[in-house]
Amino acid sequence: MALNNVPSPHHHAAEHVSLSRTLTLFTITMIGVGAMIGAGIFVLTGIAAGVAGPALVLAFFLNGVVAMLTAASYAELGSAFPEAGGGYLWVKIGLGGANGFLAGWMSWFAHAVAGSLYGLAFGRFAAELVHMAGIDLFGLTVHQQTLLFMTLVIVAFTAINYRGASETGAVGNVITILKIVILGLFVIFGVLAMLRTDAWHTRFTTEFLPNGIVGVFIAMGLTFIAFEGYEIIAQSGEEVIQPERNVPRAIFLSILISVTIYVLVSITALGATTPPAGMNVWDYLGQQKEVAVVEVAQQTFPLGIGAVVLLLSGLISTMSALNATTYSSSRVSFAMGRDHNLPEIFSRIHPRRHTPYLAVIISGGLMLLMAWSLPIEEVAAAADIMFLLLFLQVNVAVMTLRHKMPDLPRSFRVPWFPIVPLLAILANAFLALVLFSFAPRAWVTAAIWLVVGLLAYYTYFRAVEIKEKPKEILLEEVLVSRDYSVLVPVATEEQAHELGAIGTVVARANQGEVLALHVVAVPQQLTLGEGRELLREGRKYLEVVIEKAKQYDVPVHTLIRLGRKVDQAIRQTAVDNASDLIVLGWPGYTNTAGKLFGSVIDPLVDNPPTDVAVVRYIRDGGAIENLKAVLVPVAGGPNSRRAVRLAVQLAQTVQSGPAKVTLMHVAPPGADEAMHIRAQKVFDYTLEGIEYDRIERRIVEAEQVVEGILSQVEGHNMIVIGATEEPLFKNLLMGNITEQIAKRSQVTTIMVKRRSSRLHSIVRQTVLMPTTPETQSQ
Repeated sequence: MALNNVPSPHHHAAEHVSLSRTLTLFTITMIGVGAMIGAGIFVLTGIAAGVAGPALVLAFFLNGVVAMLTAASYAELGSAFPEAGGGYLWVKIGLGGANGFLAGWMSWFAHAVAGSLYGLAFGRFAAELVHMAGIDLFGLTVHQQTLLFMTLVIVAFTAINYRGASETGAVGNVITILKIVILGLFVIFGVLAMLRTDAWHTRFTTEFLPNGIVGVFIAMGLTFIAFEGYEIIAQSGEEVIQPERNVPRAIFLSILISVTIYVLVSITALGATTPPAGMNVWDYLGQQKEVAVVEVAQQTFPLGIGAVVLLLSGLISTMSALNATTYSSSRVSFAMGRDHNLPEIFSRIHPRRHTPYLAVIISGGLMLLMAWSLPIEEVAAAADIMFLLLFLQVNVAVMTLRHKMPDLPRSFRVPWFPIVPLLAILANAFLALVLFSFAPRAWVTAAIWLVVGLLAYYTYFRAVEIKEKPKEILLEEVLVSRDYSVLVPVATEEQAHELGAIGTVVARANQGEVLALHVVAVPQQLTLGEGRELLREGRKYLEVVIEKAKQYDVPVHTLIRLGRKVDQAIRQTAVDNASDLIVLGWPGYTNTAGKLFGSVIDPLVDNPPTDVAVVRYIRDGGAIENLKAVLVPVAGGPNSRRAVRLAVQLAQTVQSGPAKVTLMHVAPPGADEAMHIRAQKVFDYTLEGIEYDRIERRIVEAEQVVEGILSQVEGHNMIVIGATEEPLFKNLLMGNITEQIAKRSQVTTIMVKRRSSRLHSIVRQTVLMPTTPETQSQ
């Protein structure tokens, strides 16, 4: 097996570090089941029964539902990004560097702490067996024996993961299958005991909610850590055979198997146990705490071997969970090291075994350190909180990535989008709040870890990440900086002539500058570094814009930028340079199916980072050089006001002399005096703060708004129109009227849309689907 040189969405260096693909659907499903059927089913079942009563069955089922909601997001993203890193990688791509770092930081810590917990649980079970056997182990106390066995098992599984994924998966398969067999025997003997118990079913019909629904919620919070194992499947996507197919299947299969086992075990424990006289079975299980399941087995198994069998099963389960968490924590830290969010040594791959061996060793060392020195119960609760926060981020990321990368191949898509991820966000937040009320010190621990991570990121790793990131800006020339900036992206010489002239005039009117941008679109087959070969293509277009700017004595800032997606590069440039207006060019048609203006313009006007002007230019029109009269249809609203202001600026500043501006409002035939008064108010609103003596007001009566506007085009050689105003949860690009005018007009048409508010931007990037011709017409 050799290292691949295939670029990935998150790593664009000339040499890409990757892992070998050896894990089958069965193996990766067993890794997920192994993580979920771990120490939790033994340690937490009794405690949760004491809190929820017979409704423990409901708590386990509801936790499975909550897990399924977030699992849908994991399945979609795991099939689309089958690289090591899982939630960390997706949050990094979808939400940005700091969020991505925190996702990895929390995930690494949470899995490592869970591994410490499983190691300690293994040590406790092993010490209990030694005690039952009457063996004097060098005079060590039970606690000392626990620490000894914990150390041995963590070292052992660190060595196994060091050897490789195939060995990891093979050992995990054996352990998980043995564990399921033992739990199956537990259920079978428990059911037989239930059938011998009089009126056992009344335990589930009488006092089903002894502590109310609140008890169920607390039990869910206590046991949620047992349902987080599917996240490990996503961490291993880079080592899965056919990940786009097998990762989603493994996620859902592992949850279904685990939830079924948890529900059956809870029914058996509640139905088969004989409590002391005068005591409810759930109170007895709660009193037994972490050995409750062992007590159930002792009562139900034949020959009195139940305790030994369940302790052995506990040993197997904790080993299985430790194997999975060791695997996962090392893969997260490996991915963070590869992205320069942890020191470079985390990303090193063993030359012969092809495993991230140093990440494995350091993660194992972190488990040992915490197990020996920290109050593991509180830190484990904090790890649970961090899992919930990570799942929050992942559900937000799946929504933002639907907008940022709509064309990304997804073999699985979240159904009923965006309802499912929104429900997952609410459910995870609710369980986190439940944990706060139950264990406030866990929140303090989590907060401390997050603060440490943020300090590490902003004081060191952020600078390293930026330094190591492939340089996207190939050429940048700045003559002078002005407060007002017009961004003019150009892809052809014709665009440079038309857009350069319009952008220059607007910049001149506002005493600002022009930022001329050419984006070199680098295909996925090339790295960004190899894209530099395309540099000279764009320089000639920028020269045209420079010549236009010289005519008006406007300073020009030129930029050539590399990017996978042109619209994202334009958006990033507008944000980085705090641009006040983006001038985009549209020839009046698009060759991209499912797009209104094209794959570049649609995402930008769907959620504008700043004010946007889309220019539907007429070939060889020379609209600015020959500008005589501008027609501005107005209907009120901020976009109409922006359109009037832009039209006046163009009319005042063109070198051909002040041009006429005609404001027009379309009223229905036979409009009464009230409608005419309303039209005059619209004129007054849009002209507020504007002083220009060549403005005509015109009210036109027409049955169809578009026909009324087009009837007034004669005598004008430009139309400037504001985008249709849309409510918060209605996603329009420009509006049907605006688009029809731009398509049918025989003169240059400029469509103006204001920047999105912060709330609009968040909603559009998450809840709303990108606008298409189909959704636009609805």
